[in-house]
Amino acid sequence: MALLSVTDALERVLAHAAPLLAEEAPLAEADGRVLAYALKARRTQPPDNVSAMDGYAVRTDDVANVPARLRIIGEVAAGRPFARAVGRGEAARIFTGGVVPDGADTVVIQEFTKRDSDWVEVQRPTTKGRHIRAQALDFTAGDTLLPAGHRLTARDLALAAAMNHPLVPVYRRPKVAMFATGDELVPPGVAPGPGQIVSSNTFTLAALARAEGAEAADFGIVADRLDDTVAAIRRAREYGADILVTSGGASVGEYDLVLKAFAAEGMELSFWKLALRPGRPLMHGRLGAMQVLGVPGNPVSAFVCGLLFLVPLIRRLAGRRDLAMPTESALLGCDLPANDERADYLRATLKESPEGLVATPFPVQDSSMMLPLAKADCLIIRQPHAPAAKAGDRCTIVKFER
Repeated sequence: MALLSVTDALERVLAHAAPLLAEEAPLAEADGRVLAYALKARRTQPPDNVSAMDGYAVRTDDVANVPARLRIIGEVAAGRPFARAVGRGEAARIFTGGVVPDGADTVVIQEFTKRDSDWVEVQRPTTKGRHIRAQALDFTAGDTLLPAGHRLTARDLALAAAMNHPLVPVYRRPKVAMFATGDELVPPGVAPGPGQIVSSNTFTLAALARAEGAEAADFGIVADRLDDTVAAIRRAREYGADILVTSGGASVGEYDLVLKAFAAEGMELSFWKLALRPGRPLMHGRLGAMQVLGVPGNPVSAFVCGLLFLVPLIRRLAGRRDLAMPTESALLGCDLPANDERADYLRATLKESPEGLVATPFPVQDSSMMLPLAKADCLIIRQPHAPAAKAGDRCTIVKFER
């Protein structure tokens, strides 16, 4: 039977995934989240004509001929409007952000004036509206300024605050639970016994999840016993996980019990095994409303599967539209043989050259080797049955963020 392609597998993972319910989130917790509903301005900005500079609010006609001597009738500071109107031959001292008094239609900056007690001499002419930020210059109450489906940035949060929204309607953060399986695993900081290794996959997967704005709960290491695996699955459901990611135990060995445990709990299996290297024994299914991803135990396989499937799934649940990791073109740094039926994701370094970016894969791509993954700048993607390639040929990469 032909193995499922990465593209088809991702379609199945996302087929029953929809944005989670909306919630009202404080602005301080909304960065990077997606608006569930459009946001309208609750106020006009600025609410009045305000001064853009420190100076004097005057009538344009009074300063058409300079020097012009005007009587100062008061002072206007930001947040302290002036009650009187500016009449002929008068001026009001005004500071940046102050509401321009009635009667005045321009602001002369203080550098072009000379004050003498209650009088000011304007030394340069100005034009109507000069140095005044007109009412509604930025936006008007009722305007829709941030549409539904928009992912909020730091700039958007400033706009939402100016619109007078302390809370914004965003999709709920996905909750991701995870655990690793294997009697051979011990947590970091514990001296491994004979045949044991230090568990690392859930740290990678949790970091990927949190980087996408999800909540991530690591349920630790589960022994290779069916009852223990079932119990861990039930803990994830009690936690309210939208996604459960298991690491290891999804292959065909006698101690690979994850698939059996999910079957016992009634999981609807979507697929198991892909045309992917590393990551062939990836499993996906649904257990009620909870999406399940069973990634391989090899750390590079777990990372690649997390990048290709966990990240898009989190993004879909969070209401995002940019689901897949962006790709770009580079030049191969060495020859590569023809590929087999599986898509290859090769760890590689990047180097600038006069011709462009050069991606050079590490010579050994064993899926247990974490040092090359940590040193890599990108993954080179080679499609199934790709022909042999020469150094300098174009290739497709997924660049890692630093």
